[in-house]
Amino acid sequence: MVEIAASLLNMKNENAIQTLYNLETAKINYFHIDVMDGQFVKNNTVNKMLENCEYLNSISNLPLDVHLMVEDVKMYMDSFLVFEPNIITFHLEAAKNKKQVMEWIEYGKQNNVRVGIAIKPQTNIEEIYEYLPYIHMVLVMTVEPGEGGQKLILQTISKIQNLSKYLKEHNLEIDIQADGGIGLENAEQIKQAGVNVMVIGSALINSNNYLETVQKLKQE
Repeated sequence: MVEIAASLLNMKNENAIQTLYNLETAKINYFHIDVMDGQFVKNNTVNKMLENCEYLNSISNLPLDVHLMVEDVKMYMDSFLVFEPNIITFHLEAAKNKKQVMEWIEYGKQNNVRVGIAIKPQTNIEEIYEYLPYIHMVLVMTVEPGEGGQKLILQTISKIQNLSKYLKEHNLEIDIQADGGIGLENAEQIKQAGVNVMVIGSALINSNNYLETVQKLKQE
């Protein structure tokens, strides 16, 4: 069954505690923490996401799924490792070279966290194949990173299909996560492509019934 990572990007601050509680009772699987530095992407969410993690550490035992949309990956890994996340994902495009990619992977593992690599819509999926034996998840961005509420880019679905096929052919057990523009109208298409972790933001946060929405998203 597909897992749901709830993005907190568009969550309103004034009722954050209640929203987080409602999301957890709706049986999501992860809280997805979108960390933006204002450089790798135009928005800056660092303080907001640190605050969210502090809330979550005090009220929830659900795993944190930290998505770093930043240039200085190691510095921000350090900032969020204190919250003991389940997984930290960084962008392939943030790395200067292959050596740096491997250093970030090893650094995460040394700190007892699972490691994922994210790619933007324009990045070829084949560029991450050499790193697959060393990581736990691939995050395929289905919108341009940096802003919530965007429409899913349909061309990204073929990348997910190609990745899923490659993993099966090479007997690699890695999570495939998709993030951006996913809701009830296209979740089935995303699952059929091979995704087993869906990041859901606006479609969940803005819904009237979190539990019902999560159940529908998880339906086989």
